[in-house]
Amino acid sequence: MLTIGVDIGGTKVAAGVVDENGAIVENALRPTPADRPDLVAETVADVVKELSRGKDIEAVGVGAAGFVDETRSIVRFAPNLAWREEPLQKKITELIGLPVVVENDANAMAWAEARFGAGRGESHLVCVTVGTGIGGGIVIDGHLYRGRWGMGAELGHMQVVPEGRLCGCGNLGCWEQYASGNALVRETREIVANQPERATTLLALAGETIEGEEVTEAARQGDEAALAAFASMADWLAQGLADLAAILDPGRFIVGGGVSRAADLFIDRTRETFARVLTGRGHRPVADIRLAELGASAGLVGAADLARRR
Repeated sequence: MLTIGVDIGGTKVAAGVVDENGAIVENALRPTPADRPDLVAETVADVVKELSRGKDIEAVGVGAAGFVDETRSIVRFAPNLAWREEPLQKKITELIGLPVVVENDANAMAWAEARFGAGRGESHLVCVTVGTGIGGGIVIDGHLYRGRWGMGAELGHMQVVPEGRLCGCGNLGCWEQYASGNALVRETREIVANQPERATTLLALAGETIEGEEVTEAARQGDEAALAAFASMADWLAQGLADLAAILDPGRFIVGGGVSRAADLFIDRTRETFARVLTGRGHRPVADIRLAELGASAGLVGAADLARRR
């Protein structure tokens, strides 16, 4: 039984034929027509038709960054593609003639990890994607939790600092402003501006423009400013996980996203700080914190499996 999963990103549309075990049988890529969001459905239909040739495809799952409604059909809001109340399921179904399920991309990633990756064997888990911002997905008692209107698990927008840093969502003090890739770079730049003597290796690598790759490389070479920025990010990440544990009490947290590729620089400190700030520490089990296993393919694998279970 084969389904197709599609992951719509800001720059590319990644799609794959996925079997019942979460294995990708065949995949394909297309550039995302980000300047023409009205053409995204046609792009998805084109890649689905290509992958469907000679195969018996049951359904299609589509992962999109944005708020997806409770019926898994309408993208209410997607900042990267300027979608507002986009009837994506209807458009794609009309073009391909197959059942279509639309899901938030972080939810799809969380479901893939729960079914086939780092979440196997755990029925209560929270998946946190740490990249430019922070996304997430929640699985409770083996079921993907979406909320009343399909918009749950926007974890990056918990307020952790009242009247804190301005977030792209319009609010102040959101978690992703302190524990994301962008936060890491911002923290590093602030340290360098105030204490450049702590960043000799970083400045030699980056020159005038400090970005995430230079921060990571400098930290691996022992640069004091870069290591301090990673430590700050780890502590903020741990505090947010502890807050989530107080509400959801999961057995496992899964950390993925682009920043997780530098996990050797922060994951141990995140685990240590989490155990130290956890509510009720010493009188409760401490959830595992594991790294995601499926990498960039998780979104399309999860979307495909959700379409199979529609």
